[in-house]
Amino acid sequence: MSNKKERFGWYMFDWAISAFSATVITVFLGPYLSTIAENAAVNGKISFLGIWINPDSYFGYVISASVLFQVLLLPLLGAYSDRTNRKKSILVLLSTLGAISTTMLYFLEGSNYHLGGILLFVANLSFGGAMVIYNSFLNDIAQENERDKISSIGWGVGFLGGGVLLLINLIIFSNFDSLGISEGHAVRISLCSAGLWWAGFSLITFKYLRADKQGENLRDNAAISSFKQLKKTLKDIRKEKKAFNFLIAYLFYNDGVQAVITFSALFGAKELGLEQSTLISAILMVQFVAFFGSIIFNKGAEKYSAKSVILFSLVIWVLCLVYAFQFLFTAMDFYILAFVIALVLGGTQALSRSLFSKLIPKEKETEYFSFYEISERGTSWIGYFLFSFALDMTDSYRVAILSLVLLFVIGGVLLKRAKV
Repeated sequence: MSNKKERFGWYMFDWAISAFSATVITVFLGPYLSTIAENAAVNGKISFLGIWINPDSYFGYVISASVLFQVLLLPLLGAYSDRTNRKKSILVLLSTLGAISTTMLYFLEGSNYHLGGILLFVANLSFGGAMVIYNSFLNDIAQENERDKISSIGWGVGFLGGGVLLLINLIIFSNFDSLGISEGHAVRISLCSAGLWWAGFSLITFKYLRADKQGENLRDNAAISSFKQLKKTLKDIRKEKKAFNFLIAYLFYNDGVQAVITFSALFGAKELGLEQSTLISAILMVQFVAFFGSIIFNKGAEKYSAKSVILFSLVIWVLCLVYAFQFLFTAMDFYILAFVIALVLGGTQALSRSLFSKLIPKEKETEYFSFYEISERGTSWIGYFLFSFALDMTDSYRVAILSLVLLFVIGGVLLKRAKV
């Protein structure tokens, strides 16, 4: 199995990559890219793939587009990784591409929303692929009875890493005047810092994670073999009833989780008129409270079961969305809601990952986690599209946020019925 250094290296990748989730996706890029798009608007609309849309919807549509592409790419990536045993090499490649794309967001300004869309597309695609490989290492470094704990620690460390960088960026953003820079420049520095953070700390992971094993001798092209393997996996996964049923439930409820995380800053800025510093401080609180939430929910899973604890968390998610629709008006309301979400956030995701890891066949971890990753951090697509479509149709952020209840309800019902 693994040693302490390898587990430490695995934890540190979550520390490194969570900066992208917290600083880029959750806090800064949504409102900033919307402003860039608004600068380019003609009669209040911008062109996206030949369709005229609300500038505020652009961020969500770009992420949805990147994830639809991942639906095709990630399973093939998983098949290729398992066939060639090049997990670590692929992780290095994707992390490098993602970190560079994120760092280049520093050059996003004016009305060049196309540049922002392209960089976001590439970075988020790389993020999703890297997370597939990262998650698949869980089965290599932990026995089945350890995975709830190891997964929870990994998520907790990730929240801390994302929180530390977010704190640094909050200081920069709050003092941009005294630093002699503009507010937009402070945002661009923050976006760039997430790429540098990702690149720098992932080096620890690359140092300690086990080296690639010798892959099998493929008689034909590795890519062609991967297509064949993917075709076989698509048949096999339907036979793995427990894993398949859980995956469908997870696809719905975690898409809701990801959409809430991603659009929280946009909701606070556009619907409530909150200052950027208020939004950052609230989400910063989430990063640190979520660490303790992960540990608390792991204790709950030890006493009851991972499935029961996840179902309990989904009820809280629904109540939070109803609260946001009906009662969320002030900064204090936003802080209260953020605190409650933080408590359930880490537990929902950490226990979902460890539960899935126990349901998949050995030696096919990366392939199966590629399907899991279709609805992971920053790679949601149903929730993003649902929110953006509801916003486009009604021009109401409250209706858009309430529409996500549907995903938690469907996911909860399917999970309740699933025998895991």
